[in-house]
Amino acid sequence: MIVPCIDLMGGKVVQLVQGREKALEADPPLAMLEKFRAFTEIQVIDLDAATGDGENSAIVAQLASRAKCRVGGGVRTAERARALVGQGAYRIIVGTAAFTPSIEAISSAAGPERILIALDSRDGNIVVKGWREKTNLAAEQVIRRLEPYCRGFLCTYVDKEGTMQGTDLDWFRRLRAATNHEITAAGGISTIEEIRALTALRIDVALGMAIYTGKLDLKTLSEL
Repeated sequence: MIVPCIDLMGGKVVQLVQGREKALEADPPLAMLEKFRAFTEIQVIDLDAATGDGENSAIVAQLASRAKCRVGGGVRTAERARALVGQGAYRIIVGTAAFTPSIEAISSAAGPERILIALDSRDGNIVVKGWREKTNLAAEQVIRRLEPYCRGFLCTYVDKEGTMQGTDLDWFRRLRAATNHEITAAGGISTIEEIRALTALRIDVALGMAIYTGKLDLKTLSEL
């Protein structure tokens, strides 16, 4: 499955390079949702909530009420998880809180079947707090112990996120060997060949920059 991404910052749809530098602004959120109507699920990330610099809750609620959305960004409490479910979120993406005792309460509040845990990695280690803080944990080391709290994992290869320079297929092969849970790959994916390789591993693909720049064609992707 291919999952187009809508990343929100200051009320606008944006694409960042490695979670830091804003590379572009896209059409308004509802216009982007319409462009992605051929896809089963949409990934919506509130970047302001992830970094603690505000939130885009009204837009998230609009999107989640109109499409099957997996929503993340700043989900660090059970209350936040419940609120997103109430707004219509199909799945809840949990990053930073997955590595704290809060994950148990969050998983219980939303139900583990709704939870995707983000294993965002840079230089081989998981990064948290909007990718600003590096941990000493590797995704391969923690993925199995996090299985009880979620339905699957969103695994972002941050080293290449937003660069369209290709991803690390070997890393995704190791992750696939480590769990039978769902995996969604993100970060640097920019060719049909990479998408097919990941699909062959039973890994879903979240796409951002490659579709916003037109490197990958939406109609072609919808037919894969």
